[in-house]
Amino acid sequence: MMIRRCGVAGMFYPADPVQLTHMLDTFFRSARTGGDAKGIASPHAGYIYSGQTSAHAFGAIKEGFNGTFILIGPSHRGFPTCVSGIPWDTPIGPVRTDTDLAKRIGLLVDDQAMAYGNENSLEVQIPFIRYRFPDAAIVAIMMSPQTWQEIERVSRLISSAIREYEKDVRIVASSDFSHYVPADKAQKDDLFVIEALKDLNVQEFYNRIQEHRISACGYGPIAAMIEALKPIGATRCDLISYTTSGESSGDYQQVVGYAALAVN
Repeated sequence: MMIRRCGVAGMFYPADPVQLTHMLDTFFRSARTGGDAKGIASPHAGYIYSGQTSAHAFGAIKEGFNGTFILIGPSHRGFPTCVSGIPWDTPIGPVRTDTDLAKRIGLLVDDQAMAYGNENSLEVQIPFIRYRFPDAAIVAIMMSPQTWQEIERVSRLISSAIREYEKDVRIVASSDFSHYVPADKAQKDDLFVIEALKDLNVQEFYNRIQEHRISACGYGPIAAMIEALKPIGATRCDLISYTTSGESSGDYQQVVGYAALAVN
């Protein structure tokens, strides 16, 4: 059976299963948990920088969830929007792809693009799912371009597929926020754009990203996630946690911003 092999294990997170399990144990012991979000936003940097923030995000989904996660991540290398059709491996075991739901969404299947150049935007989410939700499946979507038209297209396909599927589905949007700016600017800019999402004003979120040139890399996946959930009952987006890479590196002059968001 074909499987999407780990591309960034040993770089973004430990390749050793014992070390990875210990790291995830530590993250979730400190995570804010509770509730059962319909969707979350989680960062995709190295775990030493953003892993705790990701644990806060995944902690907003009830433990034991055994349905399907639709993952939406940006294509850092410009491949067109596509979906994976094979299982994904992790150092702690594989995660199956829900091929039925993937077919219902109807996007181009391109697993070569998913793996090209050690693309990390989706891969770094998979160990969190395998660890906390071992019986869950995934549908991995890589998104490009991040235009408003593409946001509308992808969200419409996902929302329609979820309503037709009638099984338990959650959506994970993969994104870091500001890149390589001073920490105070990152926090000010990032919280400014996130504030627009409080009442799910995705158009305002998108406009703020564009007008203020905020260097968030997965704003399209966040917007598509929320737009897909609005027709099926989502009413608010909560900021669970915000931090920057400076908290780990000690360098507050050139940071990357990380946020955990929960949509209910």
